[in-house]
Amino acid sequence: MGVKFKDIVSPESIGFNELEGKIVALDAANIIYQFLSSIRQVDGTPLMDHNRNITSHFSGILYRTSSLVEKGIKPVYVFDGASSHLKKGTQDKRREVKEESEKKWKEALDEGDIQEARKYAVRSSRMSPGVVEGSKKLLELMGIPYIQAKGEGEAQASYMVERGDAWCVGSQDYDCILFGATRMVKNLTITGGKANLELIQLKKVLEQVELTREQLVDVAILVGTDFNEGIKGIGAKKGLKLIKKHGDVFKALEHLDVEMEVDPQILRDMFLDHDVLEDYSLKWKKPDREGATDFLCGEHDFSEERVSSALDKLKKLDMNQSSLEQWF
Repeated sequence: MGVKFKDIVSPESIGFNELEGKIVALDAANIIYQFLSSIRQVDGTPLMDHNRNITSHFSGILYRTSSLVEKGIKPVYVFDGASSHLKKGTQDKRREVKEESEKKWKEALDEGDIQEARKYAVRSSRMSPGVVEGSKKLLELMGIPYIQAKGEGEAQASYMVERGDAWCVGSQDYDCILFGATRMVKNLTITGGKANLELIQLKKVLEQVELTREQLVDVAILVGTDFNEGIKGIGAKKGLKLIKKHGDVFKALEHLDVEMEVDPQILRDMFLDHDVLEDYSLKWKKPDREGATDFLCGEHDFSEERVSSALDKLKKLDMNQSSLEQWF
């Protein structure tokens, strides 16, 4: 979900050509959830194999990732580690929404309202441990690297960009810039239509709102994040005005005469001093064609022809460089 900054952040439209030859750190939870939500049948039923195992995420990882590679992009997936206890409230609310959506999805199906059924089906998607482990296995077979974060995947991906090991984070959530990503790109893995890529650069955002990164985090704390409830009635624009006027979240809360359930300093540290994995390596390998084909076609009923075509795209990682050794 992330912080709601749409009203104060102005993305730049870019083309895939501007990402050619660049490493993109994909927020795995965010991206795979997109696949689970969007890659479904007309009535909202997810793709499944003969054993009724959901395969929507496999389809997204295989075809969308291979498409990125074909465009000259070097993707790396970053998976969430242990969640902070501060996130429990958000997780509980999401669980309630999913359960209610699943109920309404089934009701709509019983009534024969396909359009309504799909709307609620999308909201019922879940990231189970099986989905995560299956995704990692497929990435290994494809030769695409992934990193297991200590905490939030967004924080780890943002650290990689801040450190210069990746050019941008691929995510839909503005949290990435709060975590320090110098660049993030939205809509990278949108399926079923032409992606409208949006580039958000931290430096430009700070210049536009005339705040420091610490102050931008303070705005987010007032608005509400995955780690805290915001102050009722305060959206991004009002939060921005408050921080500009009072300088920081502590003085703004004092002015509002409001106390937060969680110490704002703890929330600040979640974004400004998040625990990340510093020792990692990024290595793209030749895909294991036999292993990937056995896994997708033998176990999960994928078309051999389509899988072969996607794997062919992975072989062409180095179309614009002189030696495959620079990639593999």
